[in-house]
Amino acid sequence: MQDNATEVTAAGIARLAGVGRAAVSNWRRRHADFPKPVGGTETSPSFALAEVEAWLRKQGKLAEVPLRERVWQQLVGHPEGPLTALVRAGCALLLIHERPTVWLDASAGSDARLAAMLPGALEQVLTARFGSVPGRAAHGRRSAGAGSAVNTSGEVGGVNAGSAAPGVNADASGRGVNPALTTSGVNSSPPSQPVNTPPVVHNPAAVDATPTTTAGTPTATPGTPAPQTPALRTPTGPQLLLSAPLLRGAAELAAEIGARQAFEFLVGRHLDANPRQYTLTPAELAGLMADLAGPARTVLDPACGTGALLRAVDTRPDQELYAQDSAPDLAALTALRLALHSRADVRGAVGDTLRADAHPELRADAVLCHPPFNERNWGHDELAYDPRWEYGFPARTESELAWVQHALARLADGGTAVLLMPPAAASRRSGRRIRADLLRRGALRAVVALPVGAAPPYSIPLHVWVLRRPDRTPASPEVLLVDTGRFAGEGRGGPDWPAVRETVLDAWRAFERGGRLAERPGLARSVPVIELLDDDVDLAPARHLPPAAVADGAEQLTAVRERLGETLRLTAELTPPPAAPAPGGRWPLTTIGELARGGALMMRTGGNGGHARVTVLTDHDVLAGTAPSGTLPESEEEAVLTEPGDVVVPVMGGGSMARVIDDATGGAALGRNLVLLRPDRTALDPWFLAGFLRGTANNRQASSYASTATRLDVRRLQLPRLPLDEQRRYGARFRALDEFERALRHASRLGEQLVRGTYDGLTDGTVAPD
Repeated sequence: MQDNATEVTAAGIARLAGVGRAAVSNWRRRHADFPKPVGGTETSPSFALAEVEAWLRKQGKLAEVPLRERVWQQLVGHPEGPLTALVRAGCALLLIHERPTVWLDASAGSDARLAAMLPGALEQVLTARFGSVPGRAAHGRRSAGAGSAVNTSGEVGGVNAGSAAPGVNADASGRGVNPALTTSGVNSSPPSQPVNTPPVVHNPAAVDATPTTTAGTPTATPGTPAPQTPALRTPTGPQLLLSAPLLRGAAELAAEIGARQAFEFLVGRHLDANPRQYTLTPAELAGLMADLAGPARTVLDPACGTGALLRAVDTRPDQELYAQDSAPDLAALTALRLALHSRADVRGAVGDTLRADAHPELRADAVLCHPPFNERNWGHDELAYDPRWEYGFPARTESELAWVQHALARLADGGTAVLLMPPAAASRRSGRRIRADLLRRGALRAVVALPVGAAPPYSIPLHVWVLRRPDRTPASPEVLLVDTGRFAGEGRGGPDWPAVRETVLDAWRAFERGGRLAERPGLARSVPVIELLDDDVDLAPARHLPPAAVADGAEQLTAVRERLGETLRLTAELTPPPAAPAPGGRWPLTTIGELARGGALMMRTGGNGGHARVTVLTDHDVLAGTAPSGTLPESEEEAVLTEPGDVVVPVMGGGSMARVIDDATGGAALGRNLVLLRPDRTALDPWFLAGFLRGTANNRQASSYASTATRLDVRRLQLPRLPLDEQRRYGARFRALDEFERALRHASRLGEQLVRGTYDGLTDGTVAPD
């Protein structure tokens, strides 16, 4: 009965049956007994999973569904939404991880018995890992003020009472979700037994009437404790009964791959399926920030998001991890991920960190934070006299400097804070007084400029600020400035993270040891504070670093010029001979679709990451002629791996391109918007195939046009019917053209490098004009 509550879309049915969505549409039209929709919309209906499985089984169409896919379908089809389902599955997986025999006993009977036994068992486990957790008493609705709503059934909605607008930053406080709202398993009511000391809401401007935030959520008067909202609460029996099939499936998956890995798979799949809802902190960046903070027993992330930063912290005995986020679902997911990840004590809370700090008495060894950027509704009007503003009251447009000072206020003396910051925070005039005071008092220790593409938003080079709560005033304070912009990757592959990591940590550790760092041209130097205390107090590293004379000087430019000369000579040698007219007549034609049906080639589409992490060949790589540079999220469907001799065709964009895979590219996974053609070498020559697929007229007749995009139907592309020997003649000519094209591209890149380097050398004085 409960499994009927799980819904599945047409795309999910297609995955269950191993067919395309068109086949599902045909079944609905042709079979009167096909299950009727139970939800969704007219254009995108949803169906009861149990009814669909029964129908597919009756028709003999039910494919062997992999366990991961089955559990994922149960999660996304949960009647209370995938976030609620994730939290409940996480609670059950934590019980399996901590007390497997208790789970085995509870799950041995019916779903009703499981739902009756689990709340007590879960309460014991959650209390042991997170401190006192609200019990199972039924919750009614409570007013959250104008503009917000509370739904105790587990739905998430309403207005953000915290910080950022929707989609601003999923690893920061304020995702456009009201912290008063509940995801089932995420507490929305004041707990009877709070985990930590109730926080003080910083609102010294209060009057007799009960003050509210700008979003309408009631706050407390100055100095009075505000009720803390822990990240988790124990699910009730009816809630667990509704989730019983999912919990059993998650337990089965845990038996196969482990409880932690099972939860990471479900969380990762959810994040990958909703990329526009979350802006994540990349794992490489999280690891770098954790290493800059150094080993710590007590660590706080006041804008924890999905927990990437706290999960990157090196574990140690008696460790305590504190987390807070205004989005209840993210706070709950972070708490569960941390509890499954390590044995540290986890203290998570829901709430707007700046307006209602859940950990006001905490003095942590380290603070890691990826705050929301450019947030104007951060509490400027309510927090004018807040004691955290030791370095100056932030302007309304300087929310990032409010987060900086909050991090410093929660540090023990000598503790380290590492924050991801927008580059504008280093130079905006509205923040210069606070930046100046951070420098004078020795709180700001380093500013690191990251390469473009290091983290969202990928179009700008973000900064990392390293701060330390002063335990004494440094005698001759200097600040470390590092610029890793040169390590930006080409195309969409992201930066060279090993080079970024080595450069930053080597410079930081040397600076830590001696208090200063000798110049490393174009990369790093320590700057006396007095040099930065001008009218602008501009902390952008690029403005204070010496030019990279070694990398872009006359010697390097000479080497680039020599390589360009060699490439141009090669290009001249590869230039095609004069074109000779061909005799008249038309070939008999066939299509790629006909060749695929006849077995002369195999067609595959890309986009699945599989379980193994391999480099991905993207459509950009194919169009630019560069090496594989992409990544894909892990999925149950196996990745399509390229082999030498395959032909890869982009299907979006309207260009005429086809690439023959060579030995260097073979083994890469096929990315999205690409079609792979694997010809039978006894019937088709790969270069002949690729060459004719690039014909402009061929692409035009096989393309369809939407309002903003062009899509290529590869099956409609045409080839002449020629003997294999004749194919190879054409193939040899096409291969020579490909080599000529590659040489031209290489020459173009070298020419751009030579021109840019010469301009830079002439303007920075490292190259003489004669």
